[in-house]
Order: sequence, then structure tokens, then C-alpha cells
Amino acid sequence: MSKNSYLITGGTGSFGNAFVSNLIKFKKNISKLVIFSRDELKQSIMSSKYPHSKYPFIRFYIGDVRDSERILSASEGIENIIHAAALKQVPSTEYNPFEAVQTNIIGSQNVIKAALSNNVKKVVALSTDKACAPINLYGATKLCSDKLFISANNIKGKRDIKFSVVRYGNVFGSRGSVYPLFKSLIDEKTFPITDKNMTRFNISLDEGVSYVMWAIENSYGGEIIVPKLKSFKITDLARAIDPTKKNKFIGIRAGEKIHEQMISKSDSYNTLEMKNFYTILNTNNNPIKQYYLKKFKAKKVKEGFEYSSNFNTDFMSIKDLKKVIQNYEKKL
Repeated sequence: MSKNSYLITGGTGSFGNAFVSNLIKFKKNISKLVIFSRDELKQSIMSSKYPHSKYPFIRFYIGDVRDSERILSASEGIENIIHAAALKQVPSTEYNPFEAVQTNIIGSQNVIKAALSNNVKKVVALSTDKACAPINLYGATKLCSDKLFISANNIKGKRDIKFSVVRYGNVFGSRGSVYPLFKSLIDEKTFPITDKNMTRFNISLDEGVSYVMWAIENSYGGEIIVPKLKSFKITDLARAIDPTKKNKFIGIRAGEKIHEQMISKSDSYNTLEMKNFYTILNTNNNPIKQYYLKKFKAKKVKEGFEYSSNFNTDFMSIKDLKKVIQNYEKKL
């Protein structure tokens, strides 16, 4: 196994690009970085950004997490796996349910088996708010994926390997999120909003990467790590984009939640709070619990606690949202 080696599945996606950029910028002595995805066009574009002459430690692997042999080969000699590959679009996964099952569930199990076979040290899987009390197929498949990664710690035997999950909401400006939709309708007379009370958590790509890097460095194995985020009202985002435009409330869509939820009331019985994170334990597991209590001075949340975007104590103002928009546009 190569020290300071990484494999990222779905590595040519938005998160993968941000992760690679930040890893190269802040991590020294990278021995190997495998970018694994099934999109040859995106790999071609990304490889031109990171030419072998300048980045000899980067390897591009075309493959699908559905293919157990390919992911087994790609993860050989790897120390850290970041699992970001998934089918994420709610309408698409509702229409093609078994495709989502094959990628998000069977693909996750293939990553787990490859990690166990190759004695990988750390595996961090990306999750979503939709896996918390899911109401659509995408959320249900990601909940299954979360359970697979957490329970993988029970079958590792004597291997020195840790499986953890990082869960957060939609990244600001990502495909399928509300900001690109509103931006595309800037010349229209109204902004379509499903519900006037709708709220969302706010997170940037760079923040998402930093949370995953924190998990690689600090996770115990067997937990779901949830970062503390700010919330915003969708109506406030619309006003931040164009305060003169009216809103048209069109009704909630199938599989859509009015508020994002990342920790349910049922989760509260095994959830700890830290300065910048919550961590959901698989059970009231004493070694994991003691690790967080001692190292990070974590505290048990109150029973019945719920972490959702509408109950958040930290909401963004319209002025805050304008700054977020400006920062996002600068990076385009």
C-alpha cells in the first residue's frame, strides 16, 4: 500500500474536481491519486487540466462502481477511498429505480468489498440529507448505502480499516439545485417556488471537501458525520437574485421535502454534538462514544433533537446570500 494515496469514485464530478484541486493544493507528498469515473469525456477534460508531466502521481481510471472487478483493480495499493459516485437526480431515479439500486447500493457494496480485499486504511462515503427519513428512491438508496458502509466495520476482522460517512445537503449552485434554475429564469416575470416556507441548508463545494478531509483525518469508523451549516429561505434567495421579481408558488413536487433534514428525532438517541459537527453513532457504542467525548469534548444531544433546515438556529440574511452568490459567480 502506498502512503498518502487516494482513490475517488465519481472523481470527474463537481465534488471530485473540487476534492482533487484542494488535495493537490493542501496535501504534500501525495504518492498516488486515482480518479475513477465512467465518463471518458470528463476524464479527457480533467486530464488536460492535470497533465502527467506535471502530476505524475495522478491516474485516470475509466470504470463503473457497478463493476466489482474494475473497482477492485483501481483500489489496489490505495490508502484512502472517497466514495462520491452515485445517481443523484430525484426525477431520474424515480423513473429508473433499479438503475439507482445498482449504482447507489450494489456499487457501494462493491467499493466496500474492494477496500476490504486491498486492506485500505480509510473509506469515507458521501451521503445526503435525503437519506434522513427518505421519501424518494434516491434517499432510500443512499440510506441503504450509509448502512452498508457503517456496518462494514463489523466485518473487517483484524484489518486496520475504518468506514465512515459524511452527510450534508445540496451544494450551492450544483446541478439540480435551485440557484442555477433561478439564474436561468432571470428574464422571466416570476420565480417558480414550490412552497413559500421552503428552507435549505447552505454549503459550498470547498466546504464539502473540507468536511471530507476532516473525516479522513479524524473519523473513528462506524459513524455518520454531519457538519453544522447555515440555513436560508428559498424566498430570500429569490429576493437576493432579483428583489423586483414576483414569486409564483407552484406546489411541492413528488419526492421533494419542504425542509432539508440531516438528523431525525430517532437519530438523536445516538447523536453527539461537537463544535463544528454532529456525529451519529450506529449504536450507543462505547469506544466510538468515548473517542468523541475525550478527543473533541463532544456532548450528547437531547433526546428528540432534530437537525433540519427550518429548525436551525443560524439563518442567512438576504445580504449574506448576495455574498454567497458573488463568491460562487467568481469561481465560474
